[in-house]
Formats: sequence, C-alpha cells, structure tokens
Amino acid sequence: MAPATTVPSATDIEVPETLLKKRKQNEKAREEKLAAVAAARKASKAKRKVIFKRAEAYVKEYLSKEREEIRLKRAARQAGNFYVPAQAKVYFVIRIRGINEIAPKPRKILQLLRLLQINNGVFVKVTKATEQMLRLVEPYIAYGEPNLKTVRELIYKRGYGRVEKQRVPLSNNQVIEQALGKYDILCVEDLVHEIFTAANFLWPFKLSNPTGGWRTRKFKHYVEGGDFGNREANINKLVRQMN
Repeated sequence: MAPATTVPSATDIEVPETLLKKRKQNEKAREEKLAAVAAARKASKAKRKVIFKRAEAYVKEYLSKEREEIRLKRAARQAGNFYVPAQAKVYFVIRIRGINEIAPKPRKILQLLRLLQINNGVFVKVTKATEQMLRLVEPYIAYGEPNLKTVRELIYKRGYGRVEKQRVPLSNNQVIEQALGKYDILCVEDLVHEIFTAANFLWPFKLSNPTGGWRTRKFKHYVEGGDFGNREANINKLVRQMN
C-alpha cells in the first residue's frame, strides 16, 4: 500500500522576497494615488469657491463702473457740458484686406500684430507706439474699443490660447491656469477681466465674413462710408456680425 502524500497548505509555501517587495510597492503606490486624488478633489473644490467669489466681485465691479459712467454723463448734461470718456486701454483689431501690393513696412507691422490672414482679430494694448503702428496699416484693418460683452463672447466662443507655441482651445480653466497662473489668472472670467495683461496669451481670433458682406470692397475709410480704420465703439457691432 502506497504511503499517503500530504499537500502543503498555502501558509506553508514561502513567498519569494522580490514578490513581497513588489506587493508592498504596489500597495504603497495605490495609497499614494488615492491620497493624490483626494487632495486634488479638495484643491479643486477650494479653487471653485475662489473662482465663484472672483466672478461675483467682477460683476459688482462692472456694474459699479457702468453706474459711474451714467452718473458722469448726467452730471455733465445738467451742467451744460459734454462728457468725454477715458481713452480706451485696449483695441480689438481685425484684418480685412489681403497682401496684394502691400509695402514691406505695413506687411511687417501686420506680422508683428499677428494679423497673418484676412478676418484674423487680436486685442492690442493702446500705447503711443501701437497707435502709430495702427495708423500705418489702417487701410488693411478695422479696429475700435471692445466692450465687456464683445470680449466675453469672443473668448468663450472662439478663444484659443498659446501654450508652448501651440494653439490650444480654452475648453477648461486648467489651460488658463497652467499658462497664466503666475499672474494669478485662473479661469476664463479672470482672462476677461485682465485682457490687457493676457492679450499675447490669446491666439489670434479667426472670424467669419460679416453678415451681408463688406460695404465697399474695403477701400474707403469707415468715416467715409467704407470699412477700414478706427470705428471706436462701433467695432462691437462688426465683431458680432463676424462672430
């Protein structure tokens, strides 16, 4: 009769030390991953509160400025004077003509302004130097003073950011924070509020031809019934026709 054989239990089998180490490493990595996810959720929740509070503050600021403008206009009218608004801090500039028969200097300025194609639009900070540049390329552009509604609609509808020289859609606030967090710009509403700081971060806007087309083949100044040149506040109407 053959002797009975005994099967070693699982507890009797010696696990190799390398396998034990690997299990411990995997367990540690899992715990670290869970901790990181929990920390990220907590940070995201805190950031959402900050963003919400900022948005509320911006709304109050915009309303306060609007009321102050109305008050100053009324006071000037009652005193029999004219109210002259402060000079614009930023222009929105749209390229409306191509490069045929364009001189080297205007061509270079359009490149510096990043207006490389027809219907490209950019925000430009108003300085003495930029105003001189705009005058030199005026036959090829339309520009003016964008209001808050225009800035917000452009960024939300057609906004792309420049991230490591790449054109990246502003699909979430993380894109903005990674590029502009050092300026304390964390979200789209921060970007709208600080458009003067962040103008170079925004990729040139690609607009469509205006509804109904251009008025005069773009060869006359706006004040003469044409299309090119400074439209002041009327740039907002043009942007809506092209957005």
